[in-house]
Amino acid sequence: MKLHTILGANGNIGDAISHELNLKSIQVRQVSRNPTKIHETDQLFAADLLHPAQVAEAVKGSDIVYLCAGITYSAKIWERDWPIIMRNTLDACIAEKCKLVFFDNMYALDPEAIGHLTEKTPMNPKSRKGKVRKQILEMLLKEVISGKLTALVARAADFYGPKAKNSFLHELVIDRIKAGKNPQWLYSGTKKHSFTYIPDAGRATVLLALHENSWNETWNLPTDPSYPSGQEITQLVNELLGKNTTLSVLPGFLIWILGWFIGPLKEIPELKYQTSEDYCLDSSKIENALGLKPTPIREGLKACLNL
Repeated sequence: MKLHTILGANGNIGDAISHELNLKSIQVRQVSRNPTKIHETDQLFAADLLHPAQVAEAVKGSDIVYLCAGITYSAKIWERDWPIIMRNTLDACIAEKCKLVFFDNMYALDPEAIGHLTEKTPMNPKSRKGKVRKQILEMLLKEVISGKLTALVARAADFYGPKAKNSFLHELVIDRIKAGKNPQWLYSGTKKHSFTYIPDAGRATVLLALHENSWNETWNLPTDPSYPSGQEITQLVNELLGKNTTLSVLPGFLIWILGWFIGPLKEIPELKYQTSEDYCLDSSKIENALGLKPTPIREGLKACLNL
């Protein structure tokens, strides 16, 4: 039986990948500091991805490794920890001769291209977090070019889905409307924004991993091309729940002030372009190659609302 190992288990994407692998009767090993089983057959392996020996032991016997770890949302911590995590993962996969799937975001890509992001969009980050993502992607690419490693990069936009954790669409809109509060948005409520549905991301990532012709490439995961604005999402959720809430938009000066008191908000201004401009992720490459279609945003929201 093949063994697929998830580094950074039990997050949104790790759980979605686990679900898809279980459907295909593939053995899953969950790896994190405190891993938990998603399915009864899962193997559990406690490891700190900052320790090379622990990572090396965690991937032993694996055919494919998925790196989908999430770390504290801080530029300082990203700069300190992400290069170590990537180096440890690359070394372990090369030593074990297993393939690597790296689950990525859009931060490394050129902000000037945010209105139409494809797999050909150049890496040209302006933010600290974006520069970290570029650094670790270049580490991976170097090993692929050298022939030491077989890998692929799976990219998603901001995600949402049933029981999603740490999703700003849930925290600012869905959860607030359900609680009878007005939803919130950052910088502009009229700029359009792509969101990737978590079950789509998990399904597509596993299909890529099992497809021989997908390796050593970058893939944008299936994402609804309608990419609605904050106001449009608010209208959709209102319709689905029979509510009449009004979207509140947090302007830049208020986000800057609140950042002095609310840690995560202090990390937002350098990525302002992602919500102050139209943000569109083009997933036509994977749709054409594998015949996948993204879940329409209305259907995804209905699932999030248990409708």
